[in-house]
Parts: sequence; C-alpha cells; structure tokens
Amino acid sequence: MGDDSEWMKLPVDQKCEHKVWKARLSGYEEALKLFQRIEDEKSPEWGKYLGLIKKFVTDSNVVAQLKGLETALAFVMNAHIAGKTTGEVTSGVITKVFNQPKARAKELGLEICLMYIEIEKAEVVQDELLKGLENKNPKVVVACLEALRKALSEFGSKIVTLKPVVKVLPKQFESREKAVRDEAKLLAIEIFRWIRDALRPPLQGINSVQLKDLEEEWVKVPTAAPKQTRFLRSQQDLKAKFEQHQANKGDEVDGEEEEDTVVVVDPYELLEAVDILAKLPKDFYEKIEAKKWQERKETLEAVETLAKNPKLEAGDYGDLVRALKKVVGKDANVMLVTLAAKCLAGLASGLRKKFGTHATLVVSTILEKFKEKKPQVVQALQEAIDAIFLTTTLQNLSEDILGVMDNKNPSIKQQASLFLARAFRHCTQATLSKSVLKPFCAALLKQVNDSALEVRDAAFEALGTAMKVIGEKAVNPFLADLDKLKLDKIKECADKVELPGAKRGASGGDKKPAAKAPPPSEAPSKSSGPPKKTPAAAASKPSAGPSKKGKPAAASGAKAKKGVEAKEIIETELAIEVCEQRAALVLPASCLEHLDSANWKERLASMEEFQKAVETMDKIEMPCQALVRMLAKKPGWKETNFQVMQMKLRVVAIIAQRGQFSKTSASVVLECLVDKVGDVKCGGNAKEGLTAIGESCSLPWTAEQLVSLAFAQKNPKNQSESLNWLANAMKEFGFAGINVKAFINNVKIALGATNPAVRISAIALLGVMYLYMGAPLRMFFEDEKPALLSQIDAEFEKMQGQSPPAATRGTRKSGPEADGDDGDEPEEDAAGPPDIMDLLPRTDISDKINCDLVSKIGDKNWKIRKEGLDEAAAIISEAKFITANIGDLSLALKGRLNDSNKILVLQTLTMLQQLATAMGPGLKQHIKPLGIPIITVLGDSKANVRAAALATLQAWVEQTGMKDWLEGDDMSEELKRENPFLRQELLGWLAEKLPNMRTVPGDLMQCVPQLFACLEDRNGDVRKKAQDALPMFMMHLGFDKMTKAAGKLKPASKDQVSGMLEKARAVMPAKPAAPSKAGDGAGPRPQASGDDATDSKPEGKKIRGGGAAAKRGTPGKKPAAKGMKEEEDRSGPIFTLIPNAKEQRSKEEKQLKILKWNFTTPRDEYLDQLKAQMSTCFAKWLQDEIFHFDFQRHVKAIGVMMERLESESEATIGCLDLILKWFTLRFFDTNTTVLMKVLEYLKLLFAMLSAQGFHLSEYEASSFVPYLILKMGESKDGVRKDVRTILTLLCKVYPAAKVFPLLMDGTKSKNSKQRSECLEELGLLIEGNGLTVCQPTPAKCLKEIAVHIGDRDTSVRNAALNTVVAVYNVCGEQVYKLIGNLSEKEMSMLEERIKRSAKKTPAAAPAKQSAPERTQPPNSTATFLRKPAQEDPNKLKIMYRTYRIQARQNAQHNEPSHPSIPREFQLDLDMIETDQGRVGDLPDLVQHKLEELLEPIVMPEPKMRSVSPHYDELHNSTASTINFVISQVASGDINTSIQALAQIDEVLRQEDKAEVMSGHIDQFLIATFMQLRLTYNTHMADERLDKKDIFKLYSCIIGNMLSLFFMESLAREASMGVLKDLMHGLITLMLDGRVEDIEDGQQLIRSVNLLMVRVLERSDQTNILSALLVLLQDSLITTGGSPMFSELVMKCLWRMIRYLPESINSINLDRILLDVHNFMKVFPKDKLKQLKSDVPHRTLKTLLHTLCKLTGAKILDHLSMIENRNESELEAHLRRVVKHSGNLSGIKSDRGNEKSGPRTEDRMSKAKVSDILSEIFKKIGSKENTKEGLTELYEYKQQYSDADLEPFLRNTSQFFQSYVERGLRMIESEREGKGRIQTTAVIPQHGVDSGPLGGNNGEDLKPAMYYERLKILRQRKGLENHTKGLGGVGGVGGPEDEQQQQQRLPISSLLSPKPPVASSTDMLQSKLSQLKESRELYQQELSPHGHSPPRGRSASPSANLDDLKKRLERIKSNRQ
Repeated sequence: MGDDSEWMKLPVDQKCEHKVWKARLSGYEEALKLFQRIEDEKSPEWGKYLGLIKKFVTDSNVVAQLKGLETALAFVMNAHIAGKTTGEVTSGVITKVFNQPKARAKELGLEICLMYIEIEKAEVVQDELLKGLENKNPKVVVACLEALRKALSEFGSKIVTLKPVVKVLPKQFESREKAVRDEAKLLAIEIFRWIRDALRPPLQGINSVQLKDLEEEWVKVPTAAPKQTRFLRSQQDLKAKFEQHQANKGDEVDGEEEEDTVVVVDPYELLEAVDILAKLPKDFYEKIEAKKWQERKETLEAVETLAKNPKLEAGDYGDLVRALKKVVGKDANVMLVTLAAKCLAGLASGLRKKFGTHATLVVSTILEKFKEKKPQVVQALQEAIDAIFLTTTLQNLSEDILGVMDNKNPSIKQQASLFLARAFRHCTQATLSKSVLKPFCAALLKQVNDSALEVRDAAFEALGTAMKVIGEKAVNPFLADLDKLKLDKIKECADKVELPGAKRGASGGDKKPAAKAPPPSEAPSKSSGPPKKTPAAAASKPSAGPSKKGKPAAASGAKAKKGVEAKEIIETELAIEVCEQRAALVLPASCLEHLDSANWKERLASMEEFQKAVETMDKIEMPCQALVRMLAKKPGWKETNFQVMQMKLRVVAIIAQRGQFSKTSASVVLECLVDKVGDVKCGGNAKEGLTAIGESCSLPWTAEQLVSLAFAQKNPKNQSESLNWLANAMKEFGFAGINVKAFINNVKIALGATNPAVRISAIALLGVMYLYMGAPLRMFFEDEKPALLSQIDAEFEKMQGQSPPAATRGTRKSGPEADGDDGDEPEEDAAGPPDIMDLLPRTDISDKINCDLVSKIGDKNWKIRKEGLDEAAAIISEAKFITANIGDLSLALKGRLNDSNKILVLQTLTMLQQLATAMGPGLKQHIKPLGIPIITVLGDSKANVRAAALATLQAWVEQTGMKDWLEGDDMSEELKRENPFLRQELLGWLAEKLPNMRTVPGDLMQCVPQLFACLEDRNGDVRKKAQDALPMFMMHLGFDKMTKAAGKLKPASKDQVSGMLEKARAVMPAKPAAPSKAGDGAGPRPQASGDDATDSKPEGKKIRGGGAAAKRGTPGKKPAAKGMKEEEDRSGPIFTLIPNAKEQRSKEEKQLKILKWNFTTPRDEYLDQLKAQMSTCFAKWLQDEIFHFDFQRHVKAIGVMMERLESESEATIGCLDLILKWFTLRFFDTNTTVLMKVLEYLKLLFAMLSAQGFHLSEYEASSFVPYLILKMGESKDGVRKDVRTILTLLCKVYPAAKVFPLLMDGTKSKNSKQRSECLEELGLLIEGNGLTVCQPTPAKCLKEIAVHIGDRDTSVRNAALNTVVAVYNVCGEQVYKLIGNLSEKEMSMLEERIKRSAKKTPAAAPAKQSAPERTQPPNSTATFLRKPAQEDPNKLKIMYRTYRIQARQNAQHNEPSHPSIPREFQLDLDMIETDQGRVGDLPDLVQHKLEELLEPIVMPEPKMRSVSPHYDELHNSTASTINFVISQVASGDINTSIQALAQIDEVLRQEDKAEVMSGHIDQFLIATFMQLRLTYNTHMADERLDKKDIFKLYSCIIGNMLSLFFMESLAREASMGVLKDLMHGLITLMLDGRVEDIEDGQQLIRSVNLLMVRVLERSDQTNILSALLVLLQDSLITTGGSPMFSELVMKCLWRMIRYLPESINSINLDRILLDVHNFMKVFPKDKLKQLKSDVPHRTLKTLLHTLCKLTGAKILDHLSMIENRNESELEAHLRRVVKHSGNLSGIKSDRGNEKSGPRTEDRMSKAKVSDILSEIFKKIGSKENTKEGLTELYEYKQQYSDADLEPFLRNTSQFFQSYVERGLRMIESEREGKGRIQTTAVIPQHGVDSGPLGGNNGEDLKPAMYYERLKILRQRKGLENHTKGLGGVGGVGGPEDEQQQQQRLPISSLLSPKPPVASSTDMLQSKLSQLKESRELYQQELSPHGHSPPRGRSASPSANLDDLKKRLERIKSNRQ
C-alpha cells in the first residue's frame, strides 16, 4: 500500500510512464477521461503527452496496453498536434499490437491507423503499413493487409495511393501462409472495385490458379462505382453531402458528384518503369551503321525486345530516336524499316508524353516513308505514327502533315489523310479547335477532288471523322464550296465513325449529359478537377475576360460561340416512342390523353395540367426534349385555337427556363416560335420563348437560327418582329459572341426587302449593333444605295455618344453551376468590339504592286512619281481592307518621304494614313521600315508637312499602339539628330503619348541621354518640350534610374539636369491603372484618340481571350488576340516561378538524366537542353530574344532582365540556375558589348541575392563559377575588373572555402593573365577569411601556389609572392613549412617580398587591406585591435559640420533649381557654431613631455546656437515636409542624400524643434540604413566615385544618428525591426575593410563604434535586446557570413547584459523570452554545440542566468507569449537555473570578496569540463591548431581558475607538459605586455566589477594591469577620447571627442553608469593616461609591426609604480 500511495499522488503524465503497470493503467484511465474532457484541440495540455503516446500503444502489460490503446485513440481523435506522432505510433501499433492474440487490441490498433488517415496523415500510415508487410510474423502481415483494405474501402482510392500497394501485392500471393494469401486476395478484390481492369496487368505474373480465382471473384464485384464512406477532416463538406444522400436513400445524386468520387486509374501508372538505355547493346550505334543487314537486324531486334516494355524510364533518347529515324528514312531493306518503326512505336507507347520532344523529329520521315506499298511496312509505320501522335498534339504535328498533303505520291497523301482521320478520333472539341482544323480542311478539300480514288476516300473519311468529333455546324463553314454529293459522302462517313469514347461525339467537352443516367464512357473526357473548369472552356479559343469569381464567362470572346457550346447541354435526338415513355413518367395520364383531342377545351385543360406539372417539376428530372415533342404532337404547332397556342408557347418558355434545355430541344420549337412571332395574339408569348431559349442555348446560336428561319419564310411581319426581338435581345444579353460576318449577310437581305417595315427593323437593329461595334460597322454597308446609306447614317447619329446598356441576361449555366451570377455578364459585352477588325474581309494587293508601279513611284520625273502614287492610292482605295503584304510598296513609299518635292511628301503622308486605315493591326510589321521614316519627316522646316506627319503618326498609332515604336534604338537615333524641329515635335508627341501607357519597353532608357541633351539645347522650344516630356519619361523609368543616368553627364550639366529632375519629380503623373472591368470599354471605338501603346486597337485585342488569361493565372492581363505579335504581351512576367522546378533539375542532373553542365566549348546538345528547360519558366518572347542570332537582341533581353530584377526577384531566384547557365554561354561569345552587359547584370544579380540572404547551391555554382573564372584571363581591364567585383559579391552568397578550389583550378590555365588574377583573388580570400579557406588543406594549396613563384610571367610571379605574403601576415613563420621546398632563388624572392611588406606595415597606420572590396578583416581580432589614428579627434566632427555648411551653400546657390526644398528646413547657419547644448567644462588634460609624439587635443570654446527664425512656420506642413526630406536620405545621388541629412540634423540639433521628428523615427532610420546598404553595395564598389564623397556621406549619417540617439525620447521610438536592420548596417560598416582605404577611415570606424554604444544605451531596451537576439540568430544561420559579425553582435549582447540591473524593470520580459525561445527552437543545445565556437551558447546562458538572478522564480510567469513551450528547452533551462539559484542562496555566506574565485552558479558540470578540456588538448596535440589550443587553454584557466588539469597531463610525456607550461607563460607575458585590453571571446562574469581584472588579487598585479584599470576609469569619466578600448562595443572603441562633449550631453559611462568624481581625480587620471600613451608609443617604435604585441616591457621606475598603486587605491575608495 505504501508503494501505491506513492504513485497515486503523482500527476497523470508521470503515472503514464511509471514502472508499475497498475500505475500506468491508472494513468491511462485518467488520461482518457482528461482527453475526452478537453474541448480545445489546441490546448497546451496535449503537449504534455506528445512523447508518451507511443508508450501507450507499446505497453508491455497486456491489460494496460488495452487501456493505453483506447487512450491513444482518444488523443489522435481530439488533439491538434496528434499528427506529429503518426510515424512512431503507427510503427508501434504494427509491431506490438497487430501480433497480439486479443481481437480487441487489433481492432483498436486498426482504428488508430484509420484515425491517423482521417487527420490527413494517410501517406505516413500507408508507408508504415507497407513496411509492416515485410515483417516476419505472418499475423502482422495479415493485419497490415487488412488495415490497407479497410482504409481503401472507407476512404477510397483518392486518399489511399494504390500504386505502391499494387507494387507489393504480387509478393503477398507468394507467401507460404494461407492467411496472408487469403487476405491479399481480399485486398486485390477491394482494389479491383476502385480501379477495375487497371489491376490486371500488374497481377499477370502471379500463380495461374490464384489468378483464375481472382478473375472469378472480380466477376462478382458490382458494376456500380464505389463511393467514399469515411472522410478526412478537410472533407467535411463531402461528408455532409454523403450523409444527406444516405438520409434520402432513394434520391439520385448529381452526376457530377458521382463522377468526382470515381478515380479513373490508368494501368500505365501502376507499372514499374524500365530503364532500357542502360540495357542497349554496347555496340548498338556501331552495328546500326554496319554494312551487313543481318547485323543491323540483330541490333534492331534487341531494341524491339526492350521497347516492348509497357513503361519506360525517362532519359535522353535523342540519339536512339535519331538512329531509328535514319533506318526508317534511308535503309533500303524494308524488313529493317519495319523493325525500326516497331521500335519507335514501342518507345512512344512506353514513354508517352516524355516522347513528345522527339515526335516532330520523326513524323515527317514516317510520312515520307508511306511511299512503300508493302502491307507489313505500311502497318508498322501506321502503328508508329499513331503511337507518336498520342505523345503530342495535332497542332505540333500540323506543319509536317500539311507538308506532305501536296506530295505527288498518292500513297503518301492517302496515308496522311487516314492518319488524320485516326488522329481526329482522339480529339475533342477543345483540342480540335477551328484554328487547328482550318488548314487541314483546306488540304483535305483539295484531296477530295484528287484523281486517285483511294486518296479521295481517305479525305472523305478524315473530314467525316472531324464532323463527328466537333459537330456538323462547326465543320460546315469549311465545306461551303463542296457540292451536295460530296457533302453527303462526308456525312455518310461521319455516321460510320465510332469514337473511342462511345457516345462522346460532339459532347466531348460538355459538362453534363442530358439524360439522367451518367454514362461512364464520358468520364475520361471530364476534368479530374472541380467541374466548374471545363477542359473545353479552358483550352478553347480565347474567351472574354475572366469573370469576377474567376470562372470562365458564359458567352465570351471572339470565338465565344464555341465556348458557349462547350457549356451547353448536348443530347441526341430521341425517337417519338422514347419521348412518350419519358413524358408519361412525369405528366398526368389525362394530360397526355387530351393533348390531341378534337375538343379545344379539352386541349386547353390538358395544357393547363401540362403547365402545372412543368412548374412543379425538378430541374434534373425534367425531360425537356420529350416534353416539347409532346407539345408538337398533332395538332402541334398548327393549333388553330389561339388560347391553346398561347398556353403552348408559355409552356415552351417555362421548360426552357426551368429545365436543362438543349439545342436539340430548341430545334424542335424554334420554327414554331418564328412562325408565331409576328402573330398579334401569340407574338408576345413567342418572344418570351425565344428569350428563354436564348438564355439556355446562348444568344449567338439562337440569333443565327432565328434569322435564317425568318428569312426562309415570306411573311414580312415575322421577319420584322424577329429583327425587333433581336435588337432588344442584344441590349439584354450583350453583344458577346455574335458571329458578325454571317449575321450581317442576313441583315443585308433585310435591307433589300421590299417591305418597308422589314427595312426599318433592320436599320434599327444596325443602330443597336453600332452601340457595340462603333463606326467600323458602316464599312460593311458602304456599297449600299445612297438613300439607304443615308438612313443608316441617320440611325447611327442617333446612337452617337450613347454607351451600350449593361447586360441583364446571360446564358444560364448548366448543372449545379447555375447560380444566377449575372454580375459576370456586363464584362462579356466588351468582347464584341475587338472582333470587328478581324471580321473585315481583306484583300491581298501584293500582286498589283508590280515592278512598273514601284519604278514609277521612284522615277526621276516628279510628275511620273505623282502618277505612281495616285495609282497606288487607287489600288488601296479600291481594296478598302488589305492584308499586311504590300510587296515593295513600303520601300517605294519610304523613298518618297524624303522627296525634294514637298507636294509629293504630303501626298505620301496622306497615302500612309489611308494605308493605316486599310491595313489595320497588320500595320505593325511596317513600323520599322516605314513608320520610323515618318518621324524623320517631323524635322521638315515647313509647318504643314510636320502637321501632316503628326497626323499620319496618329493614324498609325491608333492601329499599332505605341510599344513597337519605342522598341529598339530607332527613337533615340532620331533624337540624336540635331534638328530643332524634329526634336521639339517628337518630344511633344512623346509627352502626349507616354502618360497613357501602362508599360513601356526598356529601350526607352536609350532616349534619356538625348533627352538630357535636349534640356540644354540652344533652341528654347526644344528645351521647353524636353522639360514637358521629362515627367512623362520619369513616370515609366523612375527617378532613380534617371538620376543615375544624369550622373554620367559633365559636372556643369549634371547640376542643371539634377535640378530639373527634382522639379519633374514633383509633377510626375501616376501611371494609368489597368482597366478594372472589361465591360467598361464596351462603347464604340474612339476615333483618332491615339490613347496608348495598349490603346485603341491593342487594348481591344487584349480584352478578347480572357479565358486563356485566367488559365495562366493573370486575371488582369489578357493574352494577345489573333493578328497581334507576341511583343504586345511583353509587359507580363518574364519568369514563371514553378515550385521545386530547380530542385528537380538538380536532381535530374545528379542522376545523369540530363547532361551535366560541364564543357570546354558549348555544344548543340547543351543548347537544346537549356532551351527545353527554359521553355517552362521563361516568357516565350524572352526565350526567342536570348537565343536569337543577333547579339543586339541579347543586349535588349538583358536590359529587360535588369529592369525586372527587383520586381521579379522571387521568380529570378527560382530560375537562377538557367539564367546562370545562359550567361556561361555568353562568356564564350566574342562580342564585348554583350559581355559587359552580362557582367553588369551579374553584379546587380549577386547584390540582390546577397541582400535577400540567398545562398547558391552546389548545383548552381558548379555550372557557373568555373566559366566566370575563365573571364579573369580577359585582355580587357574593364572585364577583369567587373569579374573581380562579381567574385567579391559571389563570396557573400557562396562560401569562400568552396570558391577557393575553383580559383586553384584557374591557376592551372595556360593564360598568364588568368593565372595572375586567380592568384591575386586567392590572396584576398586568405586575407579576408584566414587559412581555413584553403581547401582541401592549407599545405596542399600553398605548395601549388608556391610553384608559381618560379613562373616565367612577371605578373604571375608577383601575384604568387603577394599571396604567400598574405598567408605570412595571417600565420607568420609557419608559412615556410606550408609552402614546402623552394629553390634558393625563389626563397630569396619570397623573403625579400616579406621584408618589404613588413616595412610598409607601420607606415600604413590602419593596417590597410590589400583588397578594398573585401569586407572581412584578416583575422578574428583584427577589427578589435585597430590602432588609434594619430589625427586630431575633432577632425570628423569638424569635417561633418563643414560638409553641412557646404551643402547648405550649394542649396542656396542652386535655389532656382531646387524649389521643392521645404522652407522650414532652410535654417539659418550664420551662427551655427554658437552651441551651448551643455553647461560645464571638461578639465584640461595635463600635458606630458611627449609633444613630439602626441598631438595635443584642442578644446574649442562652448558657443551658443541661435534659434532659427523660421520656427513659427515649422508646423504648417511639417509632416509632409519631413517625409519628403527623409525620402531624399535614401537617394542614389550622394549630394542629394548629404543635403537631406544636413537639413534633418539642423532640426535634431535644436531641442525645441527636435520634437517634430517624433513619429518619423522609423521612417528616418529605414532611409538611413537603406543608404548605408546602397553605399556598401554600390558606391564603395564604384571606382568612378570619389572616396572623399563617400566619407562625407558616412560622416553625415553618423552625425545624424548621434544627434538622434542623443535624445532618449526620440531614440525610444525606434522599433525592433528597424533597430535590427540599423545594427546590421553599422556592424557591416565596421567590418568593411574598404573603409580603411579611405582617408580618416579609422576615425570613421571609431565613430561608428561610439554610435553603436549610444544606440545600445538610448534605445528602448526591450526593442534593442530583441533586435540583437534576432540578429544573432540570423547571423548564425547564414553560413556564408563573417564570423566576426556574430562576434560583434554577441559583444553588443554582453553590453546589454551589463545594463540589465538598471533596465530590468523597463524591459518586457515576455517578449525577450519569446525571442530566446525562438532562438533555442532554431538552435537547440545540441546544434549550438556543433558550432565552431561555444560563445553563442555561453552568451545565451549568461543572458538567461542574469535574468533569473534579477527576477528570481518570477521569470517563469513571463512565458505567456510562447504558444508551445515544448518546442524549445527554454522553460526547462529556466527551471534548472531558478532551482539551482534557490539551493545556492542558503549556502552563500560571504559575498564581500567577489574576486576570490569563480561563482558557484557559473561552474560547469564535470562532464562538460572534461569534454571541453579534451577538445582543447586535442588541438594542442595537432600541428596545425596547437597555438589555437594553447590560447583556448589559457582563456579557460583565466575564467575557471580552479580547473584541474592534472588528469589531462598525467599520462603525457614530460616534454609535452613542459611545452604546455611554456606556451601558457608566453601567452601570459604577451597579454600582460600589451598596451590595450584583449578582446578575446570570453563572456564577462556576473560580478559587478568583474572584467579582465576580475580573476586577480591585489598582490599579483603587474604595471600593465594598473594601466588597464586606469584606462577603464578614464573611459568611465569620458576622458579616453582617442583610443580604442572598452569604450566601444565589446572592445571596439569609439571617440567621444571634446567638441562632441560640448555639443551633446556627456556619455556618463561606457562600462557602468557611475556619477562623476572630483576634478582632482580627473587630473590624476589625465596624467596617468599621458604616461600610458607614451609607453604605448614607445612600444610601437620598438615593434616592427604596428599590430603585433611588443616583446619587451617598458622600464618604469618602481617608485612610480608604487605611487600609481597608492593613487589607484585612493580613487577606488573615493568611488565606494
């Protein structure tokens, strides 16, 4: 009982894992109750049991296990996080439950598996069950098979993936256990229920007896499609429908829903692919070329055997296909041709769609080979071409097929036609569109008249098949010229055709059959996706714009008729008997009896019953065709009683409105409706019926039928009323989809009618059409009689200015989609207008433009030239509408534009306007040859000629849009002409056109230099026009681009243009938005509007085809319509982001499925492969450009890619591997222009990648970097310079250690320039990253580098020597061991070079980096040990203020050019130096007698600063003004940015005005770090920029930041994210080695250091601490970053930890702990220990320890923001620390002496100590890391002084022990001898005074330690102004010079906030500081290297030392 009482008190979760089974049982029972009680599935309570569920199911006690299974089931059923346990729990169930004898346990285990499937974990469960099938225990196997069967039965084949199950099923039939075989049989039967015959092929290999048994069982399986009975959590809507269906048991389910539950499985998908390429005979390619046919035959037979495999593995079959093609085409032996054809058929069948790329390669050869007449050859070729067709599309093969249709050989023509007939059978309405069918029909019509009978019969068969597939009406337009006999023959053939889909016929694209029973044969033609997106609708001709909900519009687009038909109900014509049967099921018997009664009253009563029955009938049940045929039953439509007739017509309308009314049903009643439409009594009902039919079957179809039926009659009343109804219907339905061409022919008949009422109705109808079509409609009727034409014009004038009404009706959607969404209809109306230009019949006049006419136009005699122009104009006028083919007329007209006779120039311009109207959109192809010369005419001196040229341009642009005019350099070339007339007219024209364009080509940028030149033109009109055009250019190109372009101007021009750019920026218009609704443009076409590049014509064209646009996923952008070039759509995305596509390409390359990108010169196969890969993710036009033979196209394409780099950055990264591969191809080009453009793009690309934190993969880098290194050997300096820059950027996104081996390979080149450049780069990498970058080992690399010291080429020798010197600077004398043996001459050269470099080092005070572009210091402590510059520390501040004054003067000087600078920032600087920002003076420093070494610090007198006189105006528009100035801070122009910073500083420096910046701090800081990033990435890399300007900019930025963070109220406004980015920018700047190359760079770095301290002190402590934690996390994740970066971030964190005691009350601990939690989630303890340094781990522990110490156990209450505490170790760690602290609190007795030893809570566990020391001694024992190991051991001993090293030294030799002791002594002496505080990565202790001196006692202090203490005290008092020490971040010192002390409040302390002490103490400190500095300088003189520690000690007298000790003790006592 005692034991029981113990575990009974435990919590539930602890009971569940207790060792006593009764305790576990009790725990399971309690947990079960708890799980059933918890209502919130996301409750944190679930997390406690996450790791226990597997133990529940695998309990060793059977009783407990049973209860555990129940509990686990409840957990899986209710817990949100249950999915995380799927794998382990399912595995436990399989191994520990399925083998149990108890049935209940198995049931629960099975239910757990099924429940996991229900919570969306089907894949994991299925994988585990399949693994269970390999278990040796047959019970387990049986249970797994049962579980799979149960899952399939309940969830269906959509959830349970059958392919892997079918794969392992045959093996189960071979089991020795009967139970396994029986269960496998049951599973096979269940699978057969779902996939039917697809299961047969995979099971063909099992035992024949078993197969026979299976066949017998399969016969018994019901034919009804199985349904899913259990649903996933995400399928609750389906579950509801299923339950509803179960409730209504007898009800039918919607056909579409039934189809959704059926998954049609292709047997091919269940088969295993076979790799036959690997199995090909090794000598296949040799033998296939053998001279003996027997050898060729053997080889082909081997391939045929392999090709018979039903499924083949994808691979590179190109060579094999080409070899087979050669046999088919050229081998004389027909037997071999047959074999080769069979091989091709096998390959196509086995590869399916993967063979599509090879299809076009072989089809033409096969077609040509049909000339063979031997049946076996023909049959093999037919099989081959049929199999190949299934792998591709008919459209892809059309060119090859049409190419042989005119062949002289009748056999070829016959077989081509027969192939088409067979191909058509596999097509649907969607795939066999009219555009595809049209050319085939034209070719087949020729063959219909062929002399050979077999050719004619084949053509008839092909046409008949097409008619069967897409319907007679769709084919008839192509057969208009055929006589009736041939037409009947085609129809006869159509009737004989049997399509593969049984009754699919013309309904292949339909949504739903009309009959109730859904025919299963139609399933393959339906999409497996949602039924709303029909394949026919998606793949058909472009329809109108996408509807609001993304659904295809019901009746839309130029070819909307087809789209509509695809949505409508198609049903076959039913026999009258069938109709009577169906009608009898839904109509009362009395109704049917009296329909044909002789008594009209009985007929009327019957019709009333009929109407009631129809009104109450369900839509799905209504047999529409049967009902309307009953209405037609005698007397039918010849009913004499008008009441009965009215009732019949009303019933027709009701049936059409309520039922699924098909065109077949409509055809039954339309003739009657048209016959009665003119009836006085019945006409209204007839019109209602027509309207209802229009809604059901679409208006275009109804209108076409109506007009043809009306004019087939002679009743004018019916004709007139039909036209009236049609006019009204167009207003109600809209104009979308109307077949204008066919329609107008009937209207012309009506206009010619003798009855005036018909003519009036026709004219009224034309008026309605005019609303939609506009003026072009009149063109169809220009041949009419003048009187009639005047009537038409009068009607058009009435409609002028009116807009078409919004559509109120539309085609009703069929099936469940009929939701009455009329909102889509108005959009469809807009689809009408664009069709008009395509509908106009055009004439080809090229044959009339003969040589005589062209010679006339070019004759010397102007009269003959005029005569020729008149003739040409007459030809165009006569033709009215012409095609784009005008022969040589364009060349002749171009010559006339330069005619000396101005009359002829004017005539030519008039003729070109006429040409534009006649040609329409086809005019685009004449823009370059004929349009650009029109622009040249604008330079004519005569105003009337210029006006005519502008009018001509306007006419052309209306037809072509503007985009094509702006492409290329034609426009810029025109502007280059120094013709004032041309410039002013052209600029004026561009200023008018550009604002209306939404997008422009990138080539517009080429016009900018000429535009700038025009701004300074001598002609005033040109200047004015240029200024007017400037904002329009800026609108599209952007201010930054134009400013950058202005930067290339001469200084004088640059200032002037910059001012104008600022002015233009203020008045720049916004880009026009894309049209929101397609229906908005439904009005008549504007005349002479000249709106836009996408305007007028092109705009209209784009509105068509929205369906395709919606399919592409860009609903706002419509694809170009017929007649438009693809260039119109270039504004769309150039790259398409396909998820995982890049990873797939990488995987395929690794698996050698594609060619590895590795070559010496690119071959065609690489080019083809790249094209194929690009085709899926590159815009087609871009791919055409980049693979064009003209290099200018490449330049243009790269320009576009540069423009889209930022906007499409994500897609660019997705296609990065392909982009880089294409650039490697360009490296092999010889064109320098392309190469420079490529390098320019690559610089931008890698800068972008670096900014986004992207890292190159091995796959991307290996295919690019080696080829980039090749260009290092380029002869041109500019190229090599750019390559160096790119390599620098590359190292930010790809580890330098991986770049190093590639550069080493580059040193092996024969090109000496490449060798020297590579060696230089290697040196820079070593300098920036240390020896760790040398891979595989430093010794191996350096030996190879040293070989080049003896190179014949001087530059190579020097580069090699420089690289070795760089190594020497890193590792010292060790370099001689690494480089190996050198000859005496080479060694002397090296030693001499090392000596020279050593001499240079002291002179270059800041230890200048040899690589200005490298951002990383030479070693881990270089940044922290930078020597203080000896310049005046006031210099930076003075320079900064000078720059501000200069910027102010520049602003005043350029005031007319800068009106946009806000007045309130134009502050008075006359008394800028009078500053009394603080009161009180600092004591003067005591001057020591070292004047020759130290430059005295000049202390300027404090001055008053006056208040600006403009303060009263400050608040007028302050916010907007500040926003404007802040936006200029981030400007790409340095001067603009400096000026803005100066203005902001004026405000920040005046406390009474600084408050206006409140609310703008984040905005200002964002602009600032954007400028820092821009300077770092762009300005510093730009050699053209003066480094002084960059220094000036940095100075201004730092000054502003200091001013801002001086004011705590403003500083605390900075948010966490902004502070993170700011600190990132500042640390990056500190680590930028290039800064040291700038004059005063050291001073700048110290200023940054001071700023960082200020940011840490003054910012909101929560925000800055959170920002540093996130920044540390990011830096550790980024593998390519500098380790110094992380180290600096951690030093900032240490400083923040020191501030915690003062700031703990103001910190939001919840947020901090959340950030720590997230950090520990990403970096758990194990992962942190794997880092190279353990400092991050210790930093985090220190932070948490400090927080626990300051808050105690209360810290556990601050975890509220963490959702799931189990995701990290934070809570557990905090509990340990709190518990440990609590235990220690009772033990501590004496806290007086904190220096006596390490604190107890900081002691490390023995195990950890052992691990650390073992690692350290391993390093000491290795040759390469011995020094590092000794250093770490020394630092470890410093931190843990009581550490016991004896166990580690006990078993070592005496020599090793002496070596360690000697090494530790040397390190101690070196460190004590240094004149600065060491910046090792040791975490500060928690003691208040702990620091570098914390571990020593007073007895052991050396003189240097007193100096260090003194330095700390000086820094605390703000007196350490010009050295780097502890004043900076973690050891990076920062200046607090005297002038800053005057202008700003003093920094109280950089180490701890202590109050100042008496001035006498300050005097003493100053004196001691002078002594210390003199000692430092003396050591520097003795040291050969400025940065190395001095060897000797300064000889200070002992008396002085004693005096120093006493004074120091007094200082300490005063402080206490």
